[in-house]
Amino acid sequence: MEYIAAVSNMADAIYNVLHTTIQTIYPKYYPREVTDFFCRHHSRAHIEDGIASGHMGVLVDSGHIVGTGCYDGNHITGVYVLPDYQKRGCGSMIMDCLEREIMKAHDTVVLDASLAAVVLYEHRGYQTVGHGVFELENDVKLVYEIMEKKRGVNDSPAAEI
Repeated sequence: MEYIAAVSNMADAIYNVLHTTIQTIYPKYYPREVTDFFCRHHSRAHIEDGIASGHMGVLVDSGHIVGTGCYDGNHITGVYVLPDYQKRGCGSMIMDCLEREIMKAHDTVVLDASLAAVVLYEHRGYQTVGHGVFELENDVKLVYEIMEKKRGVNDSPAAEI
C-alpha cells in the first residue's frame, strides 16, 4: 500500500470512499441526521477543494483507492478507510502521513474525534482539550472531542505524502 497526494481525476474514487464509509459505519454509532450531515458535508465540491489545497492524500492498494485523509493547517479534517480495509492498519498509515506533514510546520496536531474514536486517538498520543457540540436538524446534537497531540508524543516513522 502507498499513500500519495490526491489529484483531480481521483475525486470520484474519493467520494466513493467517503460515502461508502459514512453510510456503512456511521449508522452503527449515530442517528440518521448525523450520517446525512456528513454525506452532505463531503460533497464533490468539498472533495475538489481538498484536492486543490494540496493537503489531501489517498491510500492506494493494487491500484484502488481504499482510504483518504486531509488536513488544513495543523488540523486533521478527515481520515476515512473503506470498511473492508479497516482494522488492517490503513487508518494508522494515513494518520502517520498526515501527522508527519503537519509537524513540518507546526508543533501540535489538532483533530475533532467522535466519541467512539477517542480511545483510538488517545493511544496515538492525543489528549482531549475541549468538547464540541454541533446542532443538527430534529434537535439532534453531534457531540465530539477536540483533541491535540504535541510534537514527539508517540511519533512513528512513516512514508511521506
